[in-house]
Amino acid sequence: MSVESVSAQGFARESLAVLQKVIASSRDDVAAAAELVAACVRSDGVVQAFGTGHSQALVLELAGRAGGLVPTNRLSIADLVLYGGEDPSALDDPLLERRAGVAARIYELAAPRPQDLFVVVSNSGVNSVIVEMALHAKERGHRVLALTSLTHTRAVPAAHPSGRKLADIADVVLDNAAPRGDSLLELPGGGSVCALSTLTGVMLVQMTVAEAAGRLLAAGERPPVYVSANVPGGFEGNLELEKRYAGRIRRTAS
Repeated sequence: MSVESVSAQGFARESLAVLQKVIASSRDDVAAAAELVAACVRSDGVVQAFGTGHSQALVLELAGRAGGLVPTNRLSIADLVLYGGEDPSALDDPLLERRAGVAARIYELAAPRPQDLFVVVSNSGVNSVIVEMALHAKERGHRVLALTSLTHTRAVPAAHPSGRKLADIADVVLDNAAPRGDSLLELPGGGSVCALSTLTGVMLVQMTVAEAAGRLLAAGERPPVYVSANVPGGFEGNLELEKRYAGRIRRTAS
């Protein structure tokens, strides 16, 4: 890649090319993912979304945003403090994501129901707490939808003691097509700049939500969808929709 390609227009050009690839290649996988989401909503389930690091951006894209589905819940390592009573200093531990039992505790605090769907997001798909969450959910009978980079996950060793990766566990895998290491534009002399996975991940999340909503509508069911709280009546209307899932979805300011 030339020096001239490391620019705003270079990133726009290269990322749009990958987006087009994702759109074209993910049709069947998005359809399968949407069916999992629609089935969850039909059965009065909640979509439990979990990710760490920058993958939390895609959790926020799915859970609790305007235009998104109401029965969605954000799971986070911070739940250990917010709902589990641990001291805030626990979040300062750089090895927390590798500690056995963390995902099980987050799962327990969420108290999911059997019909809940787990969406687990990780670009590498090898982080220990990510794999543990997917395994824990599967072992308890939940369907698991993964959003990951197959290129990256195939290029690195497993970190979980089971030797498994997120893509090995999920019922459906959405491939964000991000390169190994995530950064898109190669730098002269080595290295790269500009992460891609959030951009392609948002596309896959919203394609899945749109397809799931369409399937619900085709079946004569109105999907429970958030309206922006910043339009008249939006906040009040959202509160009314949330009553159906009282105690099952969390909406925090963070």
